[in-house]
Amino acid sequence: MGKTGKPRSGSMGVWPRKRSVRPYAKVRAKASVKEAKLLSFPAYKAGMTHVMAVGSDKNKRTAKLNTAVSVTILECPPIRLASLRLYKETSNGSVVVSQLNFKTEKELTRKLPVVKKGKLSTTDDLAKLNSDDYSDVTVQVYTQPKQTSIKKTPELFEISLGGKVADKIEWVKAHLDSQIPITEVFKEGQFVDSHSITKGKGFQGPVKRFGIGLTSHKAEKARRNPGSLGGWKGQAHVMYRVPHAGQTGYHQRTQFNNSILKISEKPEEVNPKGGLVNFGNVKSSYLLIRGTIPGPKKRLITLTEPVRLNGKKPEFTPDSIKQIITDSKQGR
Repeated sequence: MGKTGKPRSGSMGVWPRKRSVRPYAKVRAKASVKEAKLLSFPAYKAGMTHVMAVGSDKNKRTAKLNTAVSVTILECPPIRLASLRLYKETSNGSVVVSQLNFKTEKELTRKLPVVKKGKLSTTDDLAKLNSDDYSDVTVQVYTQPKQTSIKKTPELFEISLGGKVADKIEWVKAHLDSQIPITEVFKEGQFVDSHSITKGKGFQGPVKRFGIGLTSHKAEKARRNPGSLGGWKGQAHVMYRVPHAGQTGYHQRTQFNNSILKISEKPEEVNPKGGLVNFGNVKSSYLLIRGTIPGPKKRLITLTEPVRLNGKKPEFTPDSIKQIITDSKQGR
């Protein structure tokens, strides 16, 4: 009888499994978009429910059938601009050469020191910029969680813009003192990539961390340890691929091609009786994304333009939604 084998468990593409530095993700890739607009938008994970929808893809079994589709509810309060960053190409790569700070709300002082009024930039300062002097332009934005039931302290992070440098500067001029809703960035029916930090599970052993099997009761050593330390273990060396205990969860992960089924400013459409478990009621605009999104409730999820769409089409469209189920998950 041949020897039975089992491929190793766990993806090496996400190694090392280190704890994330901050509770919201850092976006490292951006899509190529000709239109001048934000390429990403933050949202808070509120919970999950399901909708009844009719499939629109003729090649799928759900075509013309009323199907229960699981969706994730993300609350999306509008964001505001905090600063403009100007980049130049140097021998060491793209470097920030200047930053224009704008007037912000008082909640941001919980995160950053107050910028004096004389050092704040206006539309006149933006008009003096020469787009030919810079290789790229980005913006720093901050969230407004005070419009939700989560907290008051906002998050501050950098977001890339689409289009040419001159178009980016004009876009910043038009949105300098205004709130930016999610409808200006994404539309119903399109795909997005989600960047998030997964649920933290602390320091765990190799059985839970990698899914290895328990050793036999006749084994000489531990019950929940790997049976072998690998082929290269001489001179006190152990390969990093060998499953060992360590940090589990609270890792940054990217999920590609999530379909947006609905964007709305009517939170009563998704609020169940008694509110969402461990979140409360949605108070501002929200969106429904098909399937699950990594991370626990109340965590910030960064949605970006898709980088590897490859002509993919959604199985369910916004018009196919017949009902949003708002039955309480607490039995009330």
